[in-house]
Amino acid sequence: NMISSALALLLLCAAPADAQQATATPAKLVVAPVQASTTAAAEPTAPAGEPGGKGLAILTAKALTVPLAGEQYIDNAVVLVKDGLIEAVGPAASTPVPMGYEVLDIGSKWLSPGMVELHAHIAGTFDINDTVYLTNPGVRAYTSVRPEDPKLKLGLAGGVTTMLFIPGSGSNIGGQGVLLKLGLDSYERMEGRNPGSMKLAQAGNPERWTIRPGRSFMNWNTRNTLRRGVAYAKAYEDAVANDAPAEKDIQFEIIRSLYKNEAQISTHTQIYQVANMTVTMCAQELGLPVLIDHGTFDAARVAPRAKELGVSAILGPRGIDAPTPLMMGWAGTNPERIQGVAAGYQEQGLEMIGFNTDSPVIPQEELSLQASMGVRYGFEWDHLQTIRGLTIIPAKTAGIDHLVGSIEAGKHADLIVTTGDPADPRCPVEMSLTEGEKVYDAGDGQRRW
Repeated sequence: NMISSALALLLLCAAPADAQQATATPAKLVVAPVQASTTAAAEPTAPAGEPGGKGLAILTAKALTVPLAGEQYIDNAVVLVKDGLIEAVGPAASTPVPMGYEVLDIGSKWLSPGMVELHAHIAGTFDINDTVYLTNPGVRAYTSVRPEDPKLKLGLAGGVTTMLFIPGSGSNIGGQGVLLKLGLDSYERMEGRNPGSMKLAQAGNPERWTIRPGRSFMNWNTRNTLRRGVAYAKAYEDAVANDAPAEKDIQFEIIRSLYKNEAQISTHTQIYQVANMTVTMCAQELGLPVLIDHGTFDAARVAPRAKELGVSAILGPRGIDAPTPLMMGWAGTNPERIQGVAAGYQEQGLEMIGFNTDSPVIPQEELSLQASMGVRYGFEWDHLQTIRGLTIIPAKTAGIDHLVGSIEAGKHADLIVTTGDPADPRCPVEMSLTEGEKVYDAGDGQRRW
């Protein structure tokens, strides 16, 4: 009996790999032929495309690659994924699928980079106290992250694979945000960069803080805090360069990250006067990387200076003109013209325009709808600018465009499958992958979670 069992085991191991996996492989996946080998190789334990798994080849009618420069899409494309990274992308006619790769043929559906959301408040319990002082640069939002928050799963269903979780806007400096990857099963795996940003609320809410400060005092106090932080950062770096003792000040560590351009200031700012002060104080006077969040009402007038200083505008939510504060917008100089916020910045010459939801103000799964509304109210969508505003532009703004935001070799395999243009509300997300791992699939029942 022992000899018979051993022979049966040897016969099983010698069987072709595709025969061994025939019953376990989903119907929509097929396995490329495996080259014969005289030695048995251990089967990967992880699914194809994920770290430790075999390679994955995705065949698609259209891949929206949307790099910062060059061709923005490929028809009849192949995207090769291995160990969570994009290995290659190109036309099917000239991009062979290596032996042993599992093939996912999505047919007429489109493949796009996962969306990047740079203004969200939904990743955790949010039990940090960011309004003790008017400026709280040492507060850290990552301590309240809950990886299984159901709102994040809804974000995945809308195509968001990377997000910036930030403190609120009740104080001028609410603390530090964290960049997160959605769909992964632990905080350690989710953490993309910590700190992800420093949250600055340049008016618009902090007027209600304790003593009801006015804008002049808030500007003075914010500038004073940032100047002290920059002085600390310079002194610390000088000490390190000269092998001298460097004592850390946890309050200003985030500004050391800003000073080294390893994080950005994400700024809750509205109306031209306040947006202009944001750009002037942070980018021009102190040389710190900053982005405009919201940027609504007539703030588009700051676009020429923002472009000159390399400042992006990540706009929303609901960037249209209406009488209520939640429906923020700018009608321009023509009172009979309804013009969206994104169109206003674009008309003023800014190209680095992205979109946000300020979730839960707008549910995160509606991020792409913000871009659609921008187009509806005047934003020019030529050259896939709406898709770029959901992917590579926010990735570049956050300094993570070498990792995510486009379909290019060497980047993380953060991908979404849609039935058509991802910025068209009629084209839902069918599947989301984060670093090669399938984290959402509309085909697994209604939702697999």
